[in-house]
Amino acid sequence: MLLRQILLCSLLLNFLSPFAFGQTEIDGNPVWKSRTEKVGSQQYRLVFTTTLNKGWSLYTPQQLLFDQPAAQIQFGDSAIQLVEPLKQEGKSQRVNSELLSQEVEWQEGSITWSTVIEIRGVVPASIQGTLLYTYGRDQEIYPATPSVFVVSLEGGQAQENIRRSSIQLASPIAPCGDQGTTQKSLWSIFLLGVLGGLIALLTPCVFPMVPVTVTFFTKKSNDRKQGIINAILYGAFIVLIYVLLTVPFHVAGKAISPEIFNNISTNVWLNLLFFAVFVVFALSFFGLFEIGLPAGLANRMDAKAGLGNIGGIFFMASTLAIVSFSCTGPILGTLLVGVAEQGAWPLTAGAAGFGLALGLPFGLFALFPNWLQSLPRSGGWMTDVKIVLGFVELGLAVKFLSNADLVEQWGFLKREIFIGSWVVIGLFITLYLAGLLRIGQQRVGGARSVIRYFFLLVFASFTLYLIPGVTKTKYAELELISGFPPPMTYSLYKSQDKSHSVFKPLHNEYQKALELAAAADKPVLIDFTGWACVNCRRMEEKVWTDPRVDSLLRNAFVVVSLYVDERVKLPLAEQQIITMPDGSTKQIETVGDKWASFQIQNFGATSQPQYAMLTPDERLLSLPKFYTPAPTAFLEWLQCGLTAYETQKRK
Repeated sequence: MLLRQILLCSLLLNFLSPFAFGQTEIDGNPVWKSRTEKVGSQQYRLVFTTTLNKGWSLYTPQQLLFDQPAAQIQFGDSAIQLVEPLKQEGKSQRVNSELLSQEVEWQEGSITWSTVIEIRGVVPASIQGTLLYTYGRDQEIYPATPSVFVVSLEGGQAQENIRRSSIQLASPIAPCGDQGTTQKSLWSIFLLGVLGGLIALLTPCVFPMVPVTVTFFTKKSNDRKQGIINAILYGAFIVLIYVLLTVPFHVAGKAISPEIFNNISTNVWLNLLFFAVFVVFALSFFGLFEIGLPAGLANRMDAKAGLGNIGGIFFMASTLAIVSFSCTGPILGTLLVGVAEQGAWPLTAGAAGFGLALGLPFGLFALFPNWLQSLPRSGGWMTDVKIVLGFVELGLAVKFLSNADLVEQWGFLKREIFIGSWVVIGLFITLYLAGLLRIGQQRVGGARSVIRYFFLLVFASFTLYLIPGVTKTKYAELELISGFPPPMTYSLYKSQDKSHSVFKPLHNEYQKALELAAAADKPVLIDFTGWACVNCRRMEEKVWTDPRVDSLLRNAFVVVSLYVDERVKLPLAEQQIITMPDGSTKQIETVGDKWASFQIQNFGATSQPQYAMLTPDERLLSLPKFYTPAPTAFLEWLQCGLTAYETQKRK
């Protein structure tokens, strides 16, 4: 136990000391130099040297401290293997350590360590790794201290630079195409936020607060005019509070990679996290527990609400946002996760719409107090809203799990299983609304209303619509939800019965596409896509299947799909560190890393889908094209590129 405490304290001190003392490193932390010596066709001696400051010691590699090696080397690729263990050269001392209660070996002064590595496959020009070592003095010890190194390898194959300087985005042969991304507009995201806010308004945490709060303002004030102003301020502050929640994304967005928002939708671990979070949201809506912020925070906000005037009103609005979090949090979270990959401003637009839908009723009912009489009474219908939302959250959780499955190609959530899970969820909603299923304390049966029957019909119809999706028939395409389930090719069945075979472009074979295009005298169509990209699937299922578009893709172009979220490791010789347009560096380890960087460097975008037409010698035929749900518009762009290709051939 004592050794574990020492280790934890040492690690903590090792991490915090640069911040506590304003230093970039601890005084005794050695500065390593590294080099390689070729000893075989694919074997290299890796040598590390350093000189310690006086009074400091370095624990030799071939011993255990805290049940772990005192020093070791880590590589990010299994193609690099250690032939010999890391070992020290020169003199060392063996002493009994009171600190560790064991015999230890260490070195002082000038130190040299070495090992032999073997490269399997093509030898790259350089490799990167991490040396983990342990050093200390007196009663101090710093285990597992990392030192990243990059060494060149004699005779290694030079890495191909990802940047294609011949692609000139600013000077295409033809001007057709998109100047920027055509993702959801801020206005449409704002309206989506309003819809989410209206749904949240109908939950038990918010709806009963409307008449109570409006009455409070209108009766507490000395005159009606002041009461109306206070109620409007209250609603405006609600909007402001939700907008302020997105400010950190704007601040952080300036300091992080432009790919970060796109990675939110393609990162496996984030998608698994979202899956777990949405399941928790659903269970909360089912009444198993309440999701809330700390009670102390709500109490402090509530206490400040009595400050009077504008300050007090602001804290009253903050109190509402906090105490209603158990209902609004899951809905707002669903909205923000859905648009997070598009950047900070879409997040702000969605949050503003959400806040407006929550805050507007307070101002409207203050202006028109007679409307309060027409509000439906609080009751069981609000519980129905929460239960249905809980099932919807489960459906969204399945989508995030599917994203992770598609990116990693695990194969356990094929299209039919995905749709089948939605069928089961839709059946549960239908049974619940019909009074045949009980959730928690909700009683079976009860009053029926036209609205309840309407939603019963909607969910029952949608469930029936989904059922053919689990079959091997032509009715399995389900155009209404195109893009949400896995593609038709990711199926339990070997092949789907369709009116024509599915067009399959080359898969991540860009160089091969250029060679085939040169041999066939055709232009290249690049499809920047992703396994977890909803709009990419919509394009493939609703636009590419148009007979006119399909004919051009098959006969007039060489099409290659480049997956920016492909997690397959690149061969060691192709892994590299590159400089991005903003001056930052990026480690290229996977196929997805390669094509995401290729897209940024040459086409200035991080979103998918993006399409680009090139000549075989990599001249840009037109401006790129983004998500285009209308087949005719996409067809016109393709024809423009073909015309440009014929024009440049005649020159």
